[in-house]
Amino acid sequence: MADDAVPTGGDEMDQSVQDGGDLGAASVPSSSLVECRVPAKLKETREEMLARHRREVKELQGKEIEMKKAAAKGSKAAQKAARKAIDEEIARLDAKMKKRHAAELVVLLGSDEHDLVGVADTNGMDVLVRAVAGVGLAPPASRAPTKMSRAQRWRATKATQEAEREQRIQEEQRSVLSSRELEDRQLEEKLRPLDFTLREIKPDGHCLYRAVEDQLSVYGPPKYDFMGLRALAAMYMRQHREDFMPFIGEQGDGNSTAEDLEVDAERKFEKYCDEVESTAAWGGQLELGALSHALRQHIMVFSADLPVVEMGKEYETGATDGKGGVRMGPPSLRVSYHRHAYGLGEHYNSVIPAVTPSGECDTYSA
Repeated sequence: MADDAVPTGGDEMDQSVQDGGDLGAASVPSSSLVECRVPAKLKETREEMLARHRREVKELQGKEIEMKKAAAKGSKAAQKAARKAIDEEIARLDAKMKKRHAAELVVLLGSDEHDLVGVADTNGMDVLVRAVAGVGLAPPASRAPTKMSRAQRWRATKATQEAEREQRIQEEQRSVLSSRELEDRQLEEKLRPLDFTLREIKPDGHCLYRAVEDQLSVYGPPKYDFMGLRALAAMYMRQHREDFMPFIGEQGDGNSTAEDLEVDAERKFEKYCDEVESTAAWGGQLELGALSHALRQHIMVFSADLPVVEMGKEYETGATDGKGGVRMGPPSLRVSYHRHAYGLGEHYNSVIPAVTPSGECDTYSA
């Protein structure tokens, strides 16, 4: 391939992901996913290259999640073997990707290609520091230490701090991935004996309301969409403000009179309800409680490490109606709470039967 036609590492990764094809339960990605190749010519700035490297780390993490979801089928022994194979392959690909990243940074900084092996393998941190600082690498024969000026020392210090920040970002990304995997596994183990599974909901700030909308659709056409559910929750909260204001009202500054506190609490409560009704503000337990009463339906919230939280238990089918009878009503609504699902924070998914009412096995869907 000619020099002016060599793709960047990001192009190679994108193409290799496309070439990977359909992944089975025990599949691992092609070894070409993150090959340690050093392009002869890069058309990127330093900032663009570092941004691409971060993006490629996220892409590999996302691929790992998809593969492990696909492997969560079959016997326990098959799932364990598939997870082990995936972990080994991801570790190998991660090491190759880091080596390629270091080598690309060396090329960017102007070293000769015959110097790349040692630097890329053993001196990745130095490469990253120099890349952030915009300082080129000297040829091996002339790397004797020289006295640095004050400006050079300042730039080197700033570069080291920025490089350490880059490393912390990548470590945090790996930590989030690990926490998410653990949380998903615990939740799946809790739901499997109950013959339930998860349906993933779009993480756009409306996830709680979209999850409830999805639950309503499991047993027939839903009466409300997610924005209708927002309006319904806000309306119920306004009609029963005494039940919600203590959790939302203004605290005051210590010098406020009782009348001032009441006015501040009213103003804050109205603003809160307006946000529930017409924005993408995240919802939580208050809004779920309001929806349970407004819909007159029992809602169950599953999570990885907490007992099931139930709201509107008086509406549960089979509960006593207070007159010696047994309540017969709509089925319970089930959602899942995820603390580590996405980098932005908390998230809700829909909990559905592993086998739908039509008898068909359900699959994950967005």
